[in-house]
Amino acid sequence: MTVHPFTSHVVVHAGAARVTLAGELDLDTAPHVLEAVTACLAKQPTSLCLDLTGVSFCDCAGLSSLLRARTSALRAGVDLVVEGVGSQPARLLTLIGADEILFERIGRTDTELARRPSEAAATRGDAEPAATAESPLRGLLA
Repeated sequence: MTVHPFTSHVVVHAGAARVTLAGELDLDTAPHVLEAVTACLAKQPTSLCLDLTGVSFCDCAGLSSLLRARTSALRAGVDLVVEGVGSQPARLLTLIGADEILFERIGRTDTELARRPSEAAATRGDAEPAATAESPLRGLLA
């Protein structure tokens, strides 16, 4: 159940599209992300920015919608940039290894709030760093 109402705002101007999302991105609201992205792509932009600044929560359904938006943009030949990822969504993306997939064109600053668990453990010194491995998602979403 969504506690914070979800909103999406779409702007397409001079070949650049921007989808601004706010609220909770969960099972109830995830379909709206792909609807907004599809509406943008129908206008044939050259670039698409997903602004997640207002997203306070993201679950696996929300994550799936973001990855589907990425796939749709790639298939349309549109550059995708993601901005404003908060700490909770960034942590989810980092935990499953999707941060590097979804944020190929974004600076590390937006995902620094959700350091990899191995980095956090090494910083605290209370656990051994986890083994690093190639993300299993990389091959599926490339």
